[in-house]
Amino acid sequence: MTCSYEEFAARADAVRARIAAACAQTGRDPAGVELLAVTKTHPVEAAAYAARHGLRGVGENRVQEGVAKRAEAPELPLRWELIGHLQSNKARAAAAGFDRIQSVDREKLLPALDRAAAEEGRPLAILLQVNAGHDPAKFGADPAEAPRLLDLALACPHLRVDGLMTIAPLGQTPAETLDLATRTFSALRELRDTLAARTGRPLPELSMGMTGDLEPAVAAGSTQVRVGTALYGTR
Repeated sequence: MTCSYEEFAARADAVRARIAAACAQTGRDPAGVELLAVTKTHPVEAAAYAARHGLRGVGENRVQEGVAKRAEAPELPLRWELIGHLQSNKARAAAAGFDRIQSVDREKLLPALDRAAAEEGRPLAILLQVNAGHDPAKFGADPAEAPRLLDLALACPHLRVDGLMTIAPLGQTPAETLDLATRTFSALRELRDTLAARTGRPLPELSMGMTGDLEPAVAAGSTQVRVGTALYGTR
C-alpha cells in the first residue's frame, strides 16, 4: 500500500467533507451520497481500510482482480461492485464474483448476466452505463439507446436494475472539464427521470462523480461517487 490506514482515514474524512459541502450547496442530505472506494490496482488491504472506516462498498475495474481480492478476504463486510468495462465472455465470472455490476452498456450482456444470475440462485443488481457526455473515449450506451436497453433489462427475471452510471469527459482546461461534467451529470439525471416516469420504476441509483468532479455530480443528484485517487493516492 502507498498509504497507511491513518492516512486513508484522514483522506476519507476529507472526501466526506467535500460531499457534505456540496450537499449543503444544494440542500441535500449527505447521507444520500455514498462514498464508494475504488480499490483497483491496489492490494486487498485497500478494501480492508475501507471496511475498517465504515464504508459499505468497493469498486473494481477488472473481473479477475476483483474476484481474487474478494477471495483473499471473504470476511470483509463489503459490497463488491464492478465499475469497469465488462466483456461478454466474463459475464458469468462477474455475476458470481460481484454484488453489483455498474457497467452494463449493451444488449448482448443482458442474457448472459441473467443466465449467470439464475445459476447463482440470486438476483443480480446492475446499473446501466450511459455515455451521457457523448465521449468517444468512454464506454456506455448512447442515451438514445437507453430506453430499449432498460426495457430489455427489466424483462430479465434475474436482474435488478438499480439505476444508471456515467463517466464525464475530460476537457482541455479545468473550467472546460467542470462544464462538461456539469452537463453530463445533469443529462444523466434528466434521462433517469424520463425513464423512471416512462416505466414506473424509480431507478434510485445515480453513480456519477469521481475524485476530480464529485461536486458537480452531487449537485446534479449523484447517489454514489466513485473515488480512488483522493483516498489511496496515485497508483
